Amino acid sequence: MRVIIVGSGRVGAGMASQLAEEGHEVVILDTRTESFRRLAPGFSGQALRGDGTDTSVLERAGAAEAEWFFALTNGDNRNILAAQLAKQSFAVPHVLCKINDPMRSQAYATLGIDTINRTEMMIDGIARYMGKPAVPGAADVTVAVVPAVPPPAGAQEAMRAGEPMPAVPVTPIAPATADRTGGR
Repeated sequence: MRVIIVGSGRVGAGMASQLAEEGHEVVILDTRTESFRRLAPGFSGQALRGDGTDTSVLERAGAAEAEWFFALTNGDNRNILAAQLAKQSFAVPHVLCKINDPMRSQAYATLGIDTINRTEMMIDGIARYMGKPAVPGAADVTVAVVPAVPPPAGAQEAMRAGEPMPAVPVTPIAPATADRTGGR
């Protein structure tokens, strides 16, 4: 299986190393070459220096042939743009986006992007450590409920210039959707 990972931080490098060790074809992207030092010694995948929000970089990484795409940088805006490009421009069947802001995580799931929210996971983990019951769905991926929308106009240019992402319309979550994603 071909996997593309954007972001060679602890999570991205750890996932890439694990998948490559299992024999999968892995390409990991990061804008900083030194980030690849986190990869396991003998990493058998491909490490490419480049911006995962740039379509030409994603083409070079083979996004059109990827089965899985993980956007795992530290930036919510960068992750959501990379995920939208993978889904819309390259038709990657399985796309997951790490989002730190719980409200954004839920909103982007309604826009068609599967998300994972480490903030909710940490809050749930701390609460369980204190002896409280687990929050249903807090440690799970929030599965998208509608098809993904294309990235907003000007999104790539804004990211390259270091500006905030253009506004994305958010569809309210219907009650049935909230139940499907763990009641949040």
